[in-house]
Amino acid sequence: MKTLKLLFFAFLVVSLSSCVVSKKKYEIAENGRLAALFSCDSLADVLEASRADYAALLGNYNNLTRERDNLKADTTQLRKGLRNYQSMLNANQSENANLAAQLLQRQKELNEHEETIKQLQRVINDQNARVKSLLDNVKSALTGFSSDELSVREEGGKVYVAMSDKLLFESGKAVVNEQGKNALGKLAGVLNKQTDIDIYIEGHTDSVPINTPVFKDNWDLSVIRATSVVRILTETYAVNPLQIQPCGRGEFRPVDTNTTSEGRARNRRTEIIIAPKLDKLYELISAQ
Repeated sequence: MKTLKLLFFAFLVVSLSSCVVSKKKYEIAENGRLAALFSCDSLADVLEASRADYAALLGNYNNLTRERDNLKADTTQLRKGLRNYQSMLNANQSENANLAAQLLQRQKELNEHEETIKQLQRVINDQNARVKSLLDNVKSALTGFSSDELSVREEGGKVYVAMSDKLLFESGKAVVNEQGKNALGKLAGVLNKQTDIDIYIEGHTDSVPINTPVFKDNWDLSVIRATSVVRILTETYAVNPLQIQPCGRGEFRPVDTNTTSEGRARNRRTEIIIAPKLDKLYELISAQ
């Protein structure tokens, strides 16, 4: 009996010990389970946050991708525009180069024209100076004659010496008288000093018809009188015949009316036209 009590007591002790051990393990396991549950919840929260972050990042990525694509498109467009601008710039540079070359050529031509104009002006000034000097010399040589005997004027770059018929000829005749020879001699003194002039001798009459055994009409009279003056100048006073050209104008270039005796007297004249040669001027003009 005593032995049974001891065995029961021992069993009870072992049972209680097992209970105690099992409770501790339970508590440990429960704590582990709770920790696991807590960790699981935390992980779920982290996962959920990570998913949200991922979604946000994915959205940002998509936005950035679209922005990148837009930037690529803009860059492509800008490059295209840049190429167009570069092409336009190259074209403009080429056109500017052409324009610059044309401008340079035009400037060169303008300079040449200006130089030609200056040369022409120098020739014209020289010509005017020669005409003035010639006019002064002729006037000086022919002093002492009255205005109704001769007149001297400058017109159109030429010197005109108009000698009346009463100074040179008897009425209706074409032989130069002594007074006329004297006047022509004084004029020849000036002409012989000029080597670059042309001399034109023009005979003029009034409108009164003439018909004689010597002169058929006023044309004849004007021509013969002109050639008579030429012979005096060339044969008597040694004026170069290559410089002289006679011609008759008849009644067709009057300087006054033919209805009065005074007017007719003025129309009956011989004009000696002295024209400085314009060779240099013609050369400059022809070169253009």
